[in-house]
Amino acid sequence: MLSVSLGVIAVLRLKPYQKGIAKVQRILLADFQVPMTDSARPGLSASLADRLIVERAVSDLRRATPVILTEAGQTWLVLSTEAASAGAMVELIPDGALLTLVMTANRAEALGLVIDEEPGALIARRLRAPAETGLADPTHPAGSGAPGAMPLTIDAPIPSVADAAIRLMKAGQLLPAALLVPLAAPIDGLISLPRGQVLNATLPGQPRLRRLSDARVPLAGAENTRIVSFRDQVTGIDHLALLIGDPLTQGAPLVRLHSSCITGDLLGSLRCDCGEQLRGAIVTMNAAGGGILLYLQQEGRGIGIVNKLRAYALQDGGMDTVDANTTLGFENDERDFSLAAEMLRQLDVPAIRLLTNNPRKVGHLAGFGIEVRERVQHAFPGNPHNRRYLAAKASKAGHLLPAEDDSAR
Repeated sequence: MLSVSLGVIAVLRLKPYQKGIAKVQRILLADFQVPMTDSARPGLSASLADRLIVERAVSDLRRATPVILTEAGQTWLVLSTEAASAGAMVELIPDGALLTLVMTANRAEALGLVIDEEPGALIARRLRAPAETGLADPTHPAGSGAPGAMPLTIDAPIPSVADAAIRLMKAGQLLPAALLVPLAAPIDGLISLPRGQVLNATLPGQPRLRRLSDARVPLAGAENTRIVSFRDQVTGIDHLALLIGDPLTQGAPLVRLHSSCITGDLLGSLRCDCGEQLRGAIVTMNAAGGGILLYLQQEGRGIGIVNKLRAYALQDGGMDTVDANTTLGFENDERDFSLAAEMLRQLDVPAIRLLTNNPRKVGHLAGFGIEVRERVQHAFPGNPHNRRYLAAKASKAGHLLPAEDDSAR
């Protein structure tokens, strides 16, 4: 038997420029004894281990803790722009180090920078101090998008790990901009991982969901309902499949892909039609004898609740919903519909009738191997608060809406 004893974990010995992390690395654990045999020691497959490390990196970034990315013998400290000036974390940056702000072309264009790159490209600029990363937040007065508002006129080579850094930011639903600092070696106590590991683990379309639980949950409008939960092994985010009636016995059940909307689904916001779509889909499926509602935790078309509220603030200043998302640096739609396809495969549902007014969902699911036999319209009347939002979705995002009643997607 092998006995493992854990006590107080001492603060790591740090290099001179690492002293700031001591403020956040003192962790106290109660002593305990755990007997463990060699045969009982768990093991992870290489792919699962990679995903777990990426998940931890995403979690650290969301908690304002930097991570380390490596590529071709180079080592980079990576901080989110939302935390790059956060106290002890800044003290990790070596004196005199070159500071590079990496962002999407969408965000750079919104900041008034003249760029030639194609949409989706990354832009790098040199910074004078970590505090300047705060200007990449469009809610900052100097980040309003006015030409010349940002002191980012010095071009910088795009670091080799830039794409992985932005991928981690998006996975954590952080603004798609990062501060990158070259290091001589990794810093003890911070997660370090190679660029390729991030790109492979977060590649859309790869199987990464684990089915966890299944319970009967009577709903208003559909009392015969079961909810099945799935966990994303990269981000740790949980997604739900609502099985209304008995859809698994149908050849092509009615299916709705519904992205979570705290403001609309839960709070009854009038800025969108999400709550009406959610409850309407449940009633429609129940009346049809069954259906599957996939409740995907992809708030704000995949940018998260915090960024969605930032987009709302920009809309209050005159932008529409599409322009607000791209001004933040995101694409118009950041959702990963491969997750929905994988949920359907795990439920053994290869063919569906899709309840949507968004034809792109049809194309995405077909691309991931799900046969969509029919698109079923799912429209609701607009209101004075969301008519502009619906019009933008129709004109810019290709949603098929009945013009006569300003209905939803």
